[in-house]
Amino acid sequence: MEILSYMEESDYEQVVFCQDKNSGLKGVIAIHDTTLGPALGGTRMWTYNSEAEAIEDALRLAKGMTYKNAAAGLNLGGGKAVIIGDPKKDKNPEMFRAFGRYIQSLNGRYITAEDVGTTVNDMDTIHLETDFVTGISAESGSSGNPSPITAYGVYMGMKAAAMEAFSNDSLEGKTIAVQGAGNVAYNLCKYLHKEGANIIVTDINKEAVNRVAEAFGAQTVDPEAIYDVDCDIYAPCALGAIINDDTIPRIKAKVIAGSANNQLKTNEHGDMLYEKGIIYTPDYVLNSGGVINVADELIGYNYDRAMKKVNTIYDNLTKVFEISRRDNIPTYAAADRMAEERIESVKKSRNQFLMNEHHILSRK
Repeated sequence: MEILSYMEESDYEQVVFCQDKNSGLKGVIAIHDTTLGPALGGTRMWTYNSEAEAIEDALRLAKGMTYKNAAAGLNLGGGKAVIIGDPKKDKNPEMFRAFGRYIQSLNGRYITAEDVGTTVNDMDTIHLETDFVTGISAESGSSGNPSPITAYGVYMGMKAAAMEAFSNDSLEGKTIAVQGAGNVAYNLCKYLHKEGANIIVTDINKEAVNRVAEAFGAQTVDPEAIYDVDCDIYAPCALGAIINDDTIPRIKAKVIAGSANNQLKTNEHGDMLYEKGIIYTPDYVLNSGGVINVADELIGYNYDRAMKKVNTIYDNLTKVFEISRRDNIPTYAAADRMAEERIESVKKSRNQFLMNEHHILSRK
């Protein structure tokens, strides 16, 4: 892998390699773009097949965070970190303390958070070495479980999509097929039920499905049947790549709006939805409530302020739909364009994020 050539292609700023022989740490921090502010993105621990695969994953995810943070209206850039190893057996406190020192050495250019394979406890250990970390335990000043707030953002974005599709953002009486019954999906169903929507739910976890059905009077279907139900809105809240050649002909919904990451198997599938007249809400805009919430921790967490910012997901998606109509492009491309336009606008007056006395987070 020619790392510098890869970086040049999408204009990455920095890659940091982290090694600590004593703890077994082998990690990569990728910073894509700090035009809007310090790079925020989680630390993922995974059993990568090779170092090249780990580097590529860090780079890919870092760029995704640039777009997610920009589209959310945050004054934050995009970054991501990966640690090579099995999160079930290779972790130790020394590893995360060493990793925390690497983060500290970047002097605020990168701020980390929990991700796949890492936990709140891991973030607490990192926090022993640096303040440039979010998602720590509540005792340490965290905002707590982000699932309800992520769900609220999805709910608000779904209402924006309903306005685009039905000229009314009320979900009362709408039939909504929710694929997934995890924490975010459960909390989403709570909002939908309160507004009077008809819920159809599925999940491979029967116990989780029954919990939703009992709490909100939802109809249940087998996992594979969710693509075939008659509904107004299809809400994928579990797996990625579920909008593909096999499922698109089966989807009867006018709107697709859910919390799952990377819903489109390829961009071409976004083109197919556009051609069919299905309103697709780009997932990284719709599910940004979680990152908006943890970003508020950086200035001293305030729930009301965070929720006010999460409400803007409605406006952000309205702008995505406007750009889609303006430029005659699918919504996934319109979301990218919205993020790029915001970055370019700020870039005219500033470039790389540089730490100064006004940005330094006070150490406890």
